[in-house]
Amino acid sequence: MMKQLIEGFSMQIREALAIGRNAAIHAGKDEIKQVVVAGMGGSGIGADFVAAFTGAECKVPFLVVKEYVLPAFVGKGTVLIASSYSGNTEETLAACRQGMESGARIIAVTSGGKLAEWAQQYGWDQVLLPKGQPAPRACLGYSLVAQLSVLEKLGLIGPQVLKEVEGSADFLESLQDEFHEKAAQIAGFLQGKIPVLYSTNVLEPVIVRFRQQLAENAKMLSWHHVVPEMNHNELVGWRRDQPGLAALFFRHPGESAANELRMNITRDVVSEFAASRLDLHAKGKNLVEQTLYFVHLVDWISWYLAEMQGLDAMEIRIIDFLKEKMATAKQ
Repeated sequence: MMKQLIEGFSMQIREALAIGRNAAIHAGKDEIKQVVVAGMGGSGIGADFVAAFTGAECKVPFLVVKEYVLPAFVGKGTVLIASSYSGNTEETLAACRQGMESGARIIAVTSGGKLAEWAQQYGWDQVLLPKGQPAPRACLGYSLVAQLSVLEKLGLIGPQVLKEVEGSADFLESLQDEFHEKAAQIAGFLQGKIPVLYSTNVLEPVIVRFRQQLAENAKMLSWHHVVPEMNHNELVGWRRDQPGLAALFFRHPGESAANELRMNITRDVVSEFAASRLDLHAKGKNLVEQTLYFVHLVDWISWYLAEMQGLDAMEIRIIDFLKEKMATAKQ
């Protein structure tokens, strides 16, 4: 099942673009001072990509909250995008309650559940996503595009980013054979090791996504850090042989000269101590294509790792256990 969901990523992007174009999101009369997205897991990571894609253009601050509690500044003038594929994510619903109390304008991005009910009850604008996807983490295309569509309809960004997202669907489809070949090779490289993931800041959502997918699909732990911050702390930890670690460096053409130099030096230092090291280079003619190229690649890597271990990439029993324990404790 997960294989089919990953295969459908480009089609999901196209479907999400059509949904976003048709969504009734009104500009509103009040001044927008900031946009806050409340979302967890696959819904929250979509907002991280939105922040990376629009940081140089969005006309107001854009903040992602992955928690029960919103910042104190949220209130009148805040657009709160509540992103939950199921519509029942308790942290997102708690943030919505606080948003309502503070006077924020709430826009729902969901396929149903309590969040869709509240949107109808309170008259919120919403982007209604297709129901029935068995794994919310496989709905990144929906949440990412929906949130970008909201920003465009609010007049906070222009149409270019969505055009680049649309172009990325064809780009990804043209590389399917390469994705499978490369993902299988990298999965073999990582098998039996703990992945350590490094990038510059603009690609951090990619390596966060990879860490999430390694955990859920391949049942593997990993960690990540970003340059230049990593150079001010974690680099000192690389001073003895680490036979169980495999370091992956995610590179892209947009690295500044300073960060490119830092990445090269960091790679050389890490290579002295890690069991193995691999440089991954983005493809694509813009940041959106390069980012989504990596997203699709790491999703496939996580699936191949699950297959190599004889694991079901869909299985998340421990999360279900946690939810049951949380529900029982509240009774």
